[in-house]
Amino acid sequence: MDQQNGGNFQRKMEVRHVVMLSLGGVIGTGLFLSSGYTIQQAGPVGTILSYAVGAIAVYLVMLCLGELAVQMPETGAFHSYAAKYIGPATGYTVAWLYWLTWTVALGSEFTAAGLLMQRWFPDINVWIWSALFAALIFGLNALTVRLFAESEFWFSLVKVLTIVAFILIGAAAVFGIVPMEGRETAPLLSNLTADGWFPNGASAILLTMLAVNFAFSGTELIGIAAGETVDPARTIPKAIKTTLVRLILFFIGTIVILSALLPMNEAGVLESPFVAVLDRIGIPYAADVMNFVILTAILSAANSGLYASSRMLWSLADKGTIPRSLARLNKRGIPFNALLLSMAGGALALLSSIIAPGTVYIALVSISGLAVVVVWMSISASQLMFRRAYLKAGHSVRDLGFRTPLYPFVPIASFLLCLLSCIGIAFDPTQRVALYFGVPFILLCYAAYYLTARTGRPEGEKQS
Repeated sequence: MDQQNGGNFQRKMEVRHVVMLSLGGVIGTGLFLSSGYTIQQAGPVGTILSYAVGAIAVYLVMLCLGELAVQMPETGAFHSYAAKYIGPATGYTVAWLYWLTWTVALGSEFTAAGLLMQRWFPDINVWIWSALFAALIFGLNALTVRLFAESEFWFSLVKVLTIVAFILIGAAAVFGIVPMEGRETAPLLSNLTADGWFPNGASAILLTMLAVNFAFSGTELIGIAAGETVDPARTIPKAIKTTLVRLILFFIGTIVILSALLPMNEAGVLESPFVAVLDRIGIPYAADVMNFVILTAILSAANSGLYASSRMLWSLADKGTIPRSLARLNKRGIPFNALLLSMAGGALALLSSIIAPGTVYIALVSISGLAVVVVWMSISASQLMFRRAYLKAGHSVRDLGFRTPLYPFVPIASFLLCLLSCIGIAFDPTQRVALYFGVPFILLCYAAYYLTARTGRPEGEKQS
């Protein structure tokens, strides 16, 4: 297949591609479906606060990632940074955690896409649709980086336009411009405190933080794409600087509208809160429209996920910690072997969700839910250690292409905010399983590194 070991990725992604890649990863079922669960658990005001804290945490993490990605733009990004500035075993563990996160997501996303198609084609088996969507996503990733980036751009654009329209319509309903079914055409802000400020206690905010952070996962894909970005010194800072605006507009804006219009006792996970609100406003075909948008959200997340997981495998192979055959690039600059193995991992996750949903699959889902937050913590710690090493080597902060502001406050604050969500799940019986499976998996990765990866360690790489 005209492959080469290692080699260089083709820099084909522009600013619009990188921005939409990040949006594609972050705007998914976590917003369209899981936000209803958060409203139900934390109440409207608690949900807004929870998402606000989550947005601050992810933005601080992105500021840390920006400095690293501009200074060292490479595919694999934060896995490489963790290996260099924290320790190789930590980098190895971070890579496998992130790979597993997206691989598990692939299995659930292809199933969900097939289930959504049942609304329009009830006589066609779910697995036929799942297989067709899997083939589509694999093809988009396997042909060229440019095709992947373009497809992700258009997938994400559908979601962005839908959210903007939802916010405008919802705001009109909030202020009584548009009537809602069974309600007077008067401001509905009173819904925010109808059940009290914190109906389940202020602690519910802490308990929902992991679910909120998981909803924000995907923003860090900017770092993964750094090695395939045109002029990363210009592209990455632009994408990072728009992160806060995107988080406020697309997440906080949406959550405020949902919390203002959807009563706490009517929110949940069985129906998209978007559908519930649009039905109340009386938008025709609201369910069908949102079914289509959620379908594009799922396919977009699968598209980003396969890209991210294959690049993580490539990075591990490039460092020599797994077989180097996975580091080969074909003539189109695609790590085809890594892509194939990631798709196979997604297929196994899909199979485990059918055969062993209560054992193997719940373990995989639990680990992946915790993994993103652990990865963010590694990014914050890596930036803290990088800046220290950079200054110790005699360099000036003024020479950095992108500087994380308020150092060391930003990396320390982002690390502690992520740690807080991990501590919170220990007090929630429904989420505690993430610790039961996640912590042993992390220890297993460290053990595997020391048992198997020593021979592939680049000369001079430091111990952890």
